[in-house]
Amino acid sequence: MKLKGRRIVGGKAEGEVIVSRKPLSFLGGVDPETGIVTDAESDIRGQSIAGKILVFPRGKGSTVGSYVIYALKKNNRAPRAIIVEEAETIVATGAIIAGIPMVDDVDVSKLRPGMKVRVDADSGEVEILEDKE
Repeated sequence: MKLKGRRIVGGKAEGEVIVSRKPLSFLGGVDPETGIVTDAESDIRGQSIAGKILVFPRGKGSTVGSYVIYALKKNNRAPRAIIVEEAETIVATGAIIAGIPMVDDVDVSKLRPGMKVRVDADSGEVEILEDKE
């Protein structure tokens, strides 16, 4: 199955999905040195986004969150790609400066934790490769 979205930052990535059903704050919500989600309100608190395909509805919080995304990349703890329903400025800017493939306008309710997907951000497509359910 393929989901169609819109390219925000081009590139390709493949991997396991980590899904937050709640908006995610990067500033104070993700440790840039470990990639662990620390946001107390997050439904993926305590999990690592490092090397995963990060799926969430939209970002929230301070513009400094863009630099947290960049720091994640510099520390080799960034997600391989980002998939969101709505790309807002903070996350989009972070993905741009970090060079992380990103698509938006995707129905993230179709994606579940543990799925393996291929993201072709150049075309805006997300292909589900494996679903453990």
